[in-house]
Amino acid sequence: MMNAKGGKRVIVSENGDKVDTGMSGIDDSALASAIGNGEDLGPFIRAAFESGKPESLVHQLRNFVKKKEVEIEDLCKAHYEEFIQAVDELRYVLVDADELKGGLAEENSRLQDVGNTFLAKLDALIESHGTKQNLAHAIESLRICTTVLDLCLKVNEDIMTDSYYPALKSLDILERDYLSRIPAKAFRLLLEKEIPICRNHIERKVSAEFNEWLVQIRSIAREIGQRSIGQASSARIREEDLRGGQRQAEEQSRSGSRECVYMLEMEDLEEDDSQLKFDLTPVYRAYHINTCLGLDEQFKEYYYKNRQLQLISDLQASSAQGFLETHQTYFAQIAGFFIVEDRVLRSAGGLITNARVESLWETAISKMNVVIEDQFSRMQTANHLLLVKDYVSLLGVTLRRYGFQVGPLLDVLDTMRDKYHELLLNDCRKRVTDDLAADKYEQMVMRKEYEYQTNVLMFNLQTSDVMPAFPYVAPFSASVPDCCRAVKDFIEFSVNFLSYGGHMDFYDLVKKYIDKLIITVLNEALLKLIQNPMLGVSHAMQIAANMTVLERACSFFSEYAAKLCGIPMRLVDGPHGTLSGRAVLRQSQAVAHEQMLKLVKSKVDEFMLLTGNINWTPDDPPLSGNEYLNDVTIYLETLAETAQEILPLDAFDKMIRGVLTHISESIVGTLYGDDVKKFNINAMMGIDADLKVLESFADDKFQSSGLDQLPGSSNLRTCLAEARQLVNLFIASNPELFLNPVIREKNYSALDARKVQRVAEKYRDLPERFSLGRPRHPGKKKSLDALCRRLRDQL
Repeated sequence: MMNAKGGKRVIVSENGDKVDTGMSGIDDSALASAIGNGEDLGPFIRAAFESGKPESLVHQLRNFVKKKEVEIEDLCKAHYEEFIQAVDELRYVLVDADELKGGLAEENSRLQDVGNTFLAKLDALIESHGTKQNLAHAIESLRICTTVLDLCLKVNEDIMTDSYYPALKSLDILERDYLSRIPAKAFRLLLEKEIPICRNHIERKVSAEFNEWLVQIRSIAREIGQRSIGQASSARIREEDLRGGQRQAEEQSRSGSRECVYMLEMEDLEEDDSQLKFDLTPVYRAYHINTCLGLDEQFKEYYYKNRQLQLISDLQASSAQGFLETHQTYFAQIAGFFIVEDRVLRSAGGLITNARVESLWETAISKMNVVIEDQFSRMQTANHLLLVKDYVSLLGVTLRRYGFQVGPLLDVLDTMRDKYHELLLNDCRKRVTDDLAADKYEQMVMRKEYEYQTNVLMFNLQTSDVMPAFPYVAPFSASVPDCCRAVKDFIEFSVNFLSYGGHMDFYDLVKKYIDKLIITVLNEALLKLIQNPMLGVSHAMQIAANMTVLERACSFFSEYAAKLCGIPMRLVDGPHGTLSGRAVLRQSQAVAHEQMLKLVKSKVDEFMLLTGNINWTPDDPPLSGNEYLNDVTIYLETLAETAQEILPLDAFDKMIRGVLTHISESIVGTLYGDDVKKFNINAMMGIDADLKVLESFADDKFQSSGLDQLPGSSNLRTCLAEARQLVNLFIASNPELFLNPVIREKNYSALDARKVQRVAEKYRDLPERFSLGRPRHPGKKKSLDALCRRLRDQL
């Protein structure tokens, strides 16, 4: 390396020291130090050649050699004696070494003789050891091959006996522990080829068994579903029996019965699923084997896709047969499918996830809802709809036990509620119409106790708790128990449809439909019947009596509905249990009573037409009244007797008062009308005799019928007040007192002044030739004339 300023050459030695060569050559001390230290002289040689003066380096090296030779000579001169002494000692050592060499040669000869013998034995030993190793290796190879052959034989036996898992474990052991150790290459290659073939064979066998299971489980799923739904039905019956016993105990408790009631406490036991026996071994085996083969995910997908396809096929409703005939097998098939899936979910160790089962259920419930809505929309018979609904509700109960959400399924049933009840109402309308048309509207006669129980006690129609004597004549006709049976059946069908659905408390719904039945079916049919223009009095009276009994039967209807719905009777006794239809029937009773009274009045009018035969100016008063009254009296007696038997007391009171009032008005109307041109005192005496008969009838019925017990009831003779006061006025000695307000208010309050004036104008006094021996009352005519004038002036 050259310095840029001075031009000196600097050589760096191996130890890192810098040697300044200057311009005259290499420093001798640095060269000597490098040679003494054994360093590489390459840098010095390179520097000499680079400077173009290699001779200088050679010269320095020669000088260095000479210096070292001189140093060696000096060293030898200094140690000469010691060197001579060392050479003498070395000579002695050489003599001893020759002796030792001779001894060693002899010993070596002997050792060679002994060693040859041992070498021969050693060769034999080595040969034996090699033979032993070969034998051990052969034995080990044979042992391995034997073990492999045993495993192969076991694999074949396991496959033959369908023990696939042990066969796979043996194949794994062969492949993992023995295949690489088999000494026979051909045997090893054969096994390497056959092991995958065995695994594929096992996989095919397991797949074939699983596919057979898929076919088999679909064929028995229907039976599984039917059996499970049958268990749900049996549980429902037991639950209803238990509720019935509880209701009976409650009723006896409410009635204060001292009789001890013993009830069997039933445990709420779940149905035993062990009765639903079906084999899932092929599924477990297939899933386990595929897991061992590392194909578990593929098998999971294969299982899900196949079951999904089966479900889609099961959800297709058959079009070859009617849904009514196939609905049980249809829903049983679906129930069986999901019972199997639930068992697989719980026991197959992850073959199918809960999410996938839920996905299958959502698919099923969506399709079932569509099918149910479509089929329900086509049904026109309530009984058919109830049959399907009942089985669907059992399906819901069954699958709810397995954890499936059946709410949407029950919601579809609720949407069919109104249609079902409309169909049920139509059936009941036809039934009620037929019952009313077939009725003869005569009091029902029961000759046996069982007839009384089935027609009266069953519907709480009795008016007394004492069993009557037979034959028993009921106040109603045959259509009443028939209509009660129709309503009772309606309640049962309604409860059957609404129970075991989405509603726990459905009494209000049942009550709503009962009201609809009573109002739109029963009440309208009765009103239509009562408004028939061809209806007779006896029929009208019996229909009115029937309506009263039916109105009373509403209590039984509400109690029976509550009983079926499991509602405590104490709630029914309050406003909550009152049927609105009862008030409507009560209103219709008033219409029936009006119509009945109208017909009775019409019939009475027929008899009152006979007043046209009365001689209004007789020479002598009738001895026993007028002839028309005989027919009227007979009719009134017959009418009252019948009405008293079948009508409630208030209705009887209204009817008999209406009839008597109408007779009174008819008598007054006859005198007021144009048919009577004139009358005399004898005719009025005849009317007086008629009124006495009617008043006697009124007094008798007021006492004998119990009308005197009605709150605020007045004597029936008050109904004849207008006719009685008019007759009293004309047979009075001084009729002009009518104008006295006090007397008029006291004795003639029922009379109309205009009518009095008109009737008074018709009054004629008896001729003198007919008054011999009898008072003529000549002043009465004058009094009546004065009365007429003053009334005329007032009016």
